[in-house]
Amino acid sequence: MKRIKWIYGVLFAVLTVLWLFAEQPWGQSYTFFQLRHTVIDYTGFIAMGAMSLAMILAIRPVALEPWVGGLDKSYRLHKWLGITALSAGAVHWLWATGVKWAVGWGWLERPRHGHRPVIDESIQKTFLEHLEQHVLGMRHMAEIVGEWAFYVAAVLIVLALIKWFPYRYFFKTHRVIAVAYLVLVFHSVFLIKFSHWTSSSPVAWVSLLLMVGGTVGAISSLRGRIGHQRRALGVVEALHNAGDGVLEVSIRLPRDRWEGHDAGQFAFVSFYDGNGKEAHPFTISSAWKNDGLLRFHVKNLGDHTARLPVTLKAGDRAMVEGPYGCFRFESDKPRQIWVAGGIGITPFLARLEEFAHCGVAKGAVDLFYCVRNPDETFINNLEQLAKAAGAALHVIVDGRDPRLDAEKLCAEVPEWKNASLWFCGPSGFGQALCQGLVSRGFEAKRFHQELFEMR
Repeated sequence: MKRIKWIYGVLFAVLTVLWLFAEQPWGQSYTFFQLRHTVIDYTGFIAMGAMSLAMILAIRPVALEPWVGGLDKSYRLHKWLGITALSAGAVHWLWATGVKWAVGWGWLERPRHGHRPVIDESIQKTFLEHLEQHVLGMRHMAEIVGEWAFYVAAVLIVLALIKWFPYRYFFKTHRVIAVAYLVLVFHSVFLIKFSHWTSSSPVAWVSLLLMVGGTVGAISSLRGRIGHQRRALGVVEALHNAGDGVLEVSIRLPRDRWEGHDAGQFAFVSFYDGNGKEAHPFTISSAWKNDGLLRFHVKNLGDHTARLPVTLKAGDRAMVEGPYGCFRFESDKPRQIWVAGGIGITPFLARLEEFAHCGVAKGAVDLFYCVRNPDETFINNLEQLAKAAGAALHVIVDGRDPRLDAEKLCAEVPEWKNASLWFCGPSGFGQALCQGLVSRGFEAKRFHQELFEMR
């Protein structure tokens, strides 16, 4: 989390410095309408910068994962950028359109402008003068379409932030933001000061670079090409009820289409079960053995996952895109502590299987599995897997055992100061555990948490 907070802060600090360098607003005396123009210019620059970066992150660039700490962190940054774009865009709209309304209602008086100079049409114009005249002529249209594109984008961003808005509708409506974004690019190109394009100021060119990247992302989204090169079409080979509303799904992929994955990574899976094919993220719960077989444990947490046990069957096709994520258990500490909350056990299943297949863990491993309604068969299998992997398993049943907190964890693992901790489960549980450990002297950078929220 600290890494993406730092990235977020640096991004907008750099954009603000670039804008200040171009505008140099200090030392000027402002009238209300001069201030309006400055605020509109700055908020528009920030809003489009945030939205462009969000569009770039939306195409799931794998090269950026190490920088942000994984695709889960990238999506959290994408969410913050969307909120920033909405906030800056709202201020931009208020000063642009709201002030016009206030003038129309008689609340404000429009400033008087001097007479415009008479242009001698007989004088031959340079190319830049012709271009500037064309740009100025398009500004009114750019303002109109930009205003309506903002309304569309604002509604769709708000819907994306509402957790109870069904994913199947979010999946479809969120793509429409790409259309609104392309219209806002048109709006921005014609409303950026023409002098920025012709001067040495980097503002226009940074804006152009961001908008080109965002445009590529928007077009990729509209064409359904996001992650296209990382997809593999497979077949559902087996289904198994793992208890507590969890469905175990085994998918066979062509080995030449899937290059493998690390334990702890996840993939986007689309099941062609006759009820739509929107992709949902699931952690891969099996180790890679170069046999094309992937296993997922799918928890009943919504409409899509609730209907899978009824609609999905062996032989159905499945599109798998990935792998993604940096939850790879890389550490220089001699001991690791793993904490799983409910379905958060999945990345640890893959790591245990990897140890059992390739040899026991190189260092000491303690796995705490916190579960509300344990399935006896699953627990027995987990115990056997942990034993084969050389890991110590601690099963904590909600309502039967004391809740796992920092104090209990430190008592169970006296060597906790020489360990790295890997957490996958409810975010509130993880935050409380991290805060408790840090207050006891545990380094926050050794607490690794998957932010498994895609919206």
